[in-house]
Amino acid sequence: MDKLIITAALVGAETTKQDNPNLPTSPQELADAAYACWQAGASIVHLHVRDANEQPTQDVAVFAEAMRLIKERCDIIVQFSTGGAVGLPVEERTKPLGLRPEMATLTTGTVNFGPDVFFNSEPYVEAIAKAIQENGVKPEIEVFESGMIDNALRLVRKGLVTPPLHFDFVMGVPGGISGTVKNLLHLVESIPAGSTWSVAGIGRTELPLATMAIIMGGHVRVGFEDNIYYSRGVKAASNAQLVERIARLAKELGREVATPSEARQLLGMTP
Repeated sequence: MDKLIITAALVGAETTKQDNPNLPTSPQELADAAYACWQAGASIVHLHVRDANEQPTQDVAVFAEAMRLIKERCDIIVQFSTGGAVGLPVEERTKPLGLRPEMATLTTGTVNFGPDVFFNSEPYVEAIAKAIQENGVKPEIEVFESGMIDNALRLVRKGLVTPPLHFDFVMGVPGGISGTVKNLLHLVESIPAGSTWSVAGIGRTELPLATMAIIMGGHVRVGFEDNIYYSRGVKAASNAQLVERIARLAKELGREVATPSEARQLLGMTP
C-alpha cells in the first residue's frame, strides 16, 4: 500500500475551549499544535482560524499569520478550509485563497449540519472551485453525502477541477452520512479510479473509521474539529495525541506513515 497520509484538523468552527480547554485558537496556539502534530506523524494540517474573541473568521490576516508561524516551524502541508462557519457568504469563504496555500477544501453540496444547514449551492461550489483553480491550489473534495461525489465529477466535466481527485469523506455529522463501515465501502467504491481518499469520522466514529482506512489503503483525518475525546468520557490532551494514536496503529498494522514530501508526491502536488 501507499504510505499513510495523516491530516490534523486542529480547531474547526464549532468547538470551544469550554468543550475542551486544550483547543488551540490563536495563530500561535495553532502553529504550536501543527508543529506537535507534524512531529507525531501528520503531513497535512487542516486550518480554520479564530479571531481575538475565539470566534470563527475568514480574516485573511489571521490566516496569513497562522500559516507564517506554521511554515517557520515545519514543512507540513497547510490546507485552508473554505467552509469557514455555517452561514458565511461565498465571498468571505474564498478570500484567504489569495494567500495561495498548498491545499484547500471544496465541499460539493449542501448538507444539514445538526440544527443548521451547511449551504453549498451549485453557484457557490463553482465559485469556490474557480478560486481554488485560479490560485493554483490543490483541492480536497469534502463529501458529507454520496451525491457530492457526482457533483464533483460534474466539476471535472466543466473543467473546474482536474483529476486525479483527492476526496475526504466526512462521516457521522448529524444530518450527513452516518459513520458506518458499510457507508465507507460505498463511498470508496463510488469515486473514480486513480483517486485518493481520506476519512474524517466525527465523534465516536473517528477511531473505527480511521482503522478501516488504514487497512483499506485510504488516509486518515483526526483532530479536535472532529472529536475532542481520546476515549469515552476522557478528553484528549492535544491534537497531537490523536495523531500519535493513528501513527502507532498504522505501525502495528504494517503501514508506514508519509512525510509531507511523500504526501505531496502521493497527491500529485508540486511543492
